[in-house]
Amino acid sequence: QFTTRVVSCRAAELRPEGGGEPVRGFQVVLEDTILFPEGGGQPDDRGLIGDVPVLRVTRRGPEAVHFVSAALEPGAEVLLSLDWERRFDHMQQHSGQHLISAIAEQMFGFKTTSWELGRQRSVIELDTPSVTAEQVAALEKSVNEKIRDRVPVTVRELAADDPEVETVRSRGLPDDHEGPVRVVDIKGIDSNLCCGTHVSNLSDLQVIKLLGVEKGKKNKTNLVFLAGNRVLKSIEQSHNTEKALTSLLKNGPGEHVEAVRRLQSSVKLLQKNNLNLLRDIAVLIARDFKSRPAPRQLFVLHRKEGDSEFMNIIANEIGTEETLLFLTVGDEKEAGLFLLAGPVEAVENLGPRVAELLGGKGAGKRGRFQGKAAKMSRRGEVQALLQEFISHQNPEA
Repeated sequence: QFTTRVVSCRAAELRPEGGGEPVRGFQVVLEDTILFPEGGGQPDDRGLIGDVPVLRVTRRGPEAVHFVSAALEPGAEVLLSLDWERRFDHMQQHSGQHLISAIAEQMFGFKTTSWELGRQRSVIELDTPSVTAEQVAALEKSVNEKIRDRVPVTVRELAADDPEVETVRSRGLPDDHEGPVRVVDIKGIDSNLCCGTHVSNLSDLQVIKLLGVEKGKKNKTNLVFLAGNRVLKSIEQSHNTEKALTSLLKNGPGEHVEAVRRLQSSVKLLQKNNLNLLRDIAVLIARDFKSRPAPRQLFVLHRKEGDSEFMNIIANEIGTEETLLFLTVGDEKEAGLFLLAGPVEAVENLGPRVAELLGGKGAGKRGRFQGKAAKMSRRGEVQALLQEFISHQNPEA
């Protein structure tokens, strides 16, 4: 916590991180702050000004701008409270990134070009087209050795024109930077220009887990990692999943993979048999319709189980020169698929109207119009439309 004063408060809008409508509120500047504004690959802090939640902290030149939902009186003394759990998580990930980047460069010459502290995992972009599994394992072993060595982490400030600035690792300063520069030192391992928040000793990182690598942009490689409490949370989540699978599969963790493979094989065989049965049913439905002494000009069928192939088999078997077919598959209360088939001119005329009635989209050619339907419950309206069309075409029908 920290006591300070409100310098200014003005109405503003905040666009949510996940998208959506802007939130109305106020931008507050304080005499000083303990809340970190987003920057340098690290997200911002959260906390309270008095009892008012801080929803975002951004940097505007040398100022930290706090976005809140309620107005604060300029000149008022306020108590600023920090969300420590979020802050400490960011400290662990950011110091972890410094350590990983430094050791990766020392061991393999891989330079870090950028990084991102994500909500679940963090990613370091390395300036190399590939990183082997053996290199990942060696890097993970080395960084965890440094954590066990309890190496101190310190922060110091240098004048921007100090020659020593040129000797520390840096990805450059912001264009609007003013005043001294901040250097984060991991004793004997790394010196790095950085504005972010860090632990005071590598032992505070607890442990680092490298999850692997992903292909990056422009011949670069993304190294994915977890540090500190995130490793513990990941283990807990994996253990809960393991217990659930043990209960479902009725075997031990070591047999889970083989059990899932057997299930996949069984499902594939069942799906194949199901498709064959659907095809047989489609042929039988079509033959039954064709065997009737006086075929109708309109054929309507709905089936909960089925797919596009099922409907097209029926249309192929019946033939669409004289008969107008309206076929649908899927749950009546949910989305599904539809097929309108028949004389080319009729289908071209009716297809878009059928799609509109069903709240869906479709396309067609050569006497077939098919697509997705969002409102399967309106099939009756489509049937009435088709019946009316046939009556106008052939009044004696």
